[in-house]
Amino acid sequence: MPDDELLSAHLQELRRGTVVLACLLILDRPNYGYALLDQLERSGFAVDANTLYPLLRRLEKQGLLTSDWNTEESRPRKFYRTSEQGAALAEALRTDWGQLDGAFRALTDNTTVPKGGES
Repeated sequence: MPDDELLSAHLQELRRGTVVLACLLILDRPNYGYALLDQLERSGFAVDANTLYPLLRRLEKQGLLTSDWNTEESRPRKFYRTSEQGAALAEALRTDWGQLDGAFRALTDNTTVPKGGES
C-alpha cells in the first residue's frame, strides 16, 4: 500500500476531472454554490469550497456555465447552470468515461484470467 501522502496526491489528481463532469451534470438545473457543495458530497464527491468556487468561475469563463444573481432573498445568491456548450462537453466526457470504465474493467478481468484462457 502506498504511503498516505502519495495516495492522497494521486487520488486528488484522479478526482480532479470527475468533479468538473459532476458539476456539469448536476447543473443541468440552476443551483448555487453551497447547495452544489452539499449535493456533490451526498453523491460521493468530497469537494472543498476553496476548490469548488474557483472551479465554477473557471467553467463560467470558459462558457461551460452561465450564472444569474437571485437578489429576491435576504442574501443574494449566484445561481449557476450548464450552458449548451457545457452540456455538449458533459455528454462527450460521459461517453469517454464509459469507454475508460470499460477499458479498466477489461484490464481487471484480464489480470484475473489464468494464462492460456482457462477458467
